[in-house]
Amino acid sequence: MKVIYIQGLTDERYIRPLEHIANLFFEDTKVLYRAEEKADLHVRFETESIGNMFFVKGKLDELEEGTTFESNADFSSLTDKEIFMQMKKAISKSYLLMLQEYTGMVQKWGILTGIRPTKLLHRHMQTQTPTEEAHQALREEYLMSEEKIHLMQKIIDRQLAVIPDLYDLKKEVSIYIGIPFCPTKCAYCTFPAYAINGRQGSVSSFLGGLHYEMEKIGEWLKEKNINITTVYYGGGTPTSISAEEMDMLYERMHASFPNVENIREITVEAGRPDTITPEKLEVLKKYNIDRISINPQSYTQQTLKAIGRHHTVEETIDKYHLARKHGMNNINMDLIIGLPGEGIEEFKYSLDKTEELMPESLTVHTLSFKRASEMTRNKSRYKVADREEIQEMMKMAEEWTEEYDYVPYYLYRQKNILGNLENVGYSKKNQESIYNIMMMEELQTVIGVGCGASSKFIHPVTGKITQFSNPKHPKTYNESFEEYTDKKIALLNEHFSLEASK
Repeated sequence: MKVIYIQGLTDERYIRPLEHIANLFFEDTKVLYRAEEKADLHVRFETESIGNMFFVKGKLDELEEGTTFESNADFSSLTDKEIFMQMKKAISKSYLLMLQEYTGMVQKWGILTGIRPTKLLHRHMQTQTPTEEAHQALREEYLMSEEKIHLMQKIIDRQLAVIPDLYDLKKEVSIYIGIPFCPTKCAYCTFPAYAINGRQGSVSSFLGGLHYEMEKIGEWLKEKNINITTVYYGGGTPTSISAEEMDMLYERMHASFPNVENIREITVEAGRPDTITPEKLEVLKKYNIDRISINPQSYTQQTLKAIGRHHTVEETIDKYHLARKHGMNNINMDLIIGLPGEGIEEFKYSLDKTEELMPESLTVHTLSFKRASEMTRNKSRYKVADREEIQEMMKMAEEWTEEYDYVPYYLYRQKNILGNLENVGYSKKNQESIYNIMMMEELQTVIGVGCGASSKFIHPVTGKITQFSNPKHPKTYNESFEEYTDKKIALLNEHFSLEASK
């Protein structure tokens, strides 16, 4: 752990942002406002307010004497909360510049540690800010690189081409349906995912609660005459349940939800190839669902074993072809950069195998050490590539997707992501996942039903997000699904009454 002693600041609200920025450079950090002999770095800040301007000077004792890193902010016409945010940005920029100088690392995302950077550019687009002016604001406010700004613009242009009415969809909703079961739990996973073996009783109980939620939410949508843009079955692995259970679930969707025939997209995660059977694919076809995910993550068998995925590389390929045979016309596949023991050679092999299949979309994730995952709890057991190698693999993915006419259409970032990089969804043109766009850009209410499902209610005027999550454990969910459904409907009533009153 790297201990950093900060002088010149006293507000405790700065500690977490300063730790997040330091974590971009060092594996684990702790920021202190009090002197400590074992501190590895000593940072001094001088701040001054003159009129509406706020000035920051930062100095790192371990750098050459007299080197200072300056930043400023304009407080004109801001609320107290906005003033604090501007002060935090100014301090963060000074801090980032000194750490870049000290380490020799350049952070292409600048001070940004949030997970949805494209939202910042969407705000400028919605207010019709000229493009170059919007880009300049991102450079100045966050110290973002041209490379990342260009990537965001490319993504937003694609999103608006796919969904021209993207900014007008807040009167509709999307639905996320969480199925919390998997064959086994992967070492990097923190999603609600319980091994399905021996859980037949809890699966039946869970599905009873899920059917109830779908019925009640469907009743509310019909009563309010609100349409659904997209439906996404996630988890867990939704194809872990039996073909008969899937059939009943989709039948309930058609009976409960309004105007199902007009839903723009329905996606089912079939991420684990070992859950896919001809019978389940026939059920999907019966309900006109042809967008699924089959996720290899890696095409190296040793890696799959290390991360707890009990399927073979050959099974991934076989199930892909089986899905094609049964009419699945829009298949997404995921690859993860930086899995334990993998480097450039292994990732190139995964790209070569992807080339043989050519799915409609490819999501390239960068491994993130999520706090509650097995991989984070036992980090010493999982050796991963260094920053330079991770960045080289991301570059390989960018070049490969460009060569084969895949276009980036969404991205998100995570804390503790290797190389301070990002996860990017690429697709063939007009094969983009509408749900992924709606979820990442947070421009529409998403109703989560099922175990561990998170709902996001978007305020129609301010855009403020209210989150509400169902219990993650099936037993807790089974005991309380009626209560959680009532709470969601109350939040929906509040939100859409605001929408009607505009």
